[in-house]
Amino acid sequence: MTDDHEDVRTGEDPTKAILSESGLNSKHLCDYVVNVATGCRHGCKFCYVPSTPNIRTRPDMLKEEADVDNGQKEWGNYVLYRDGLGERLDEHLDRKRTWRNTDRGQGVVGVSFSTDCYMDGRAGKITRNVVDALASHEEYVRVLTRNPILALQDLGVFQEGGKHVTIGSSIPCMNADHVGAIEPSAPAPELRLKGLKEFNEHGVQTFVSMSPTYPTQGKTDLREQLERVAECDPAVVFHEPINPRGGNFEMTVEAARDAGETELAEELDALRSREQWVEYATNHLRWVQEIGRELDLPVHLWPDKQLIKHVDEQTAAWLQSWRDRQSPEEFAEREIPTDNPPEYPVQTA
Repeated sequence: MTDDHEDVRTGEDPTKAILSESGLNSKHLCDYVVNVATGCRHGCKFCYVPSTPNIRTRPDMLKEEADVDNGQKEWGNYVLYRDGLGERLDEHLDRKRTWRNTDRGQGVVGVSFSTDCYMDGRAGKITRNVVDALASHEEYVRVLTRNPILALQDLGVFQEGGKHVTIGSSIPCMNADHVGAIEPSAPAPELRLKGLKEFNEHGVQTFVSMSPTYPTQGKTDLREQLERVAECDPAVVFHEPINPRGGNFEMTVEAARDAGETELAEELDALRSREQWVEYATNHLRWVQEIGRELDLPVHLWPDKQLIKHVDEQTAAWLQSWRDRQSPEEFAEREIPTDNPPEYPVQTA
């Protein structure tokens, strides 16, 4: 175990798994995931990953390899790398004879959805080999990173992957202070846009995840954000409001407060009221759809299942239609929708 970056404890992940089936096909993202590490340097407070079995069920391994006592509270302070993963994946793909390919996931492999695959150079080196292995086997690869600037070091690999590779970034908000409060070690939103824009200019398909947007953002803020996102010419813009459930939400509120972002902390805290969360989440989804249409952006909404349970029947049908609708991106040979997106119901008195 080494300590080579401030308080981040690092080591090697002894996990033998290489390619794992994923439930992220529910969001039209992928059918498989490959994660280049356990843990993440960015330490985003809202991150759901520390509550997943990969962290919760492995306390002994985390303790032994990185002296972790609490996988969630210490999220951002430990990283266990999976060195040599690309080579093992390449051999695994040579032997693999069946491939999962659902209507929503389209057989895509997501890299890395439980950590940031370009959080630093070591993770980036693993990622480069993983992307190369998948693309050379003509499997579709969706790379998600908050550091596309660093990913540009592997631009050639992405270009060689051609139609089999897309790269995206999570850009929840353009207010750098707000983002920095709850994503303490991640690159600023401007840098994420800059990296994606450069990938697009070099012929690599991009996507954007506006996830999760904050309750401090009004319709004007979302419009300005989507106008900036349009500069990347993304194949799809996914959108999801923040979810106020779970221990990670409490950490998010505390992080905003500790960073001196009082307005953000108070508005996040207010979402503990179901009524306020429903109003905020529904408004954001509706506004993003409306603005996306006005800007001719390929928007795809991610409504929360719990939200659908707490709205009126017509609104529930609108939200469920988005959950059922295919992603509009031309990637992985999917049949993109030809009909108009479901419309938000007109409210009557």
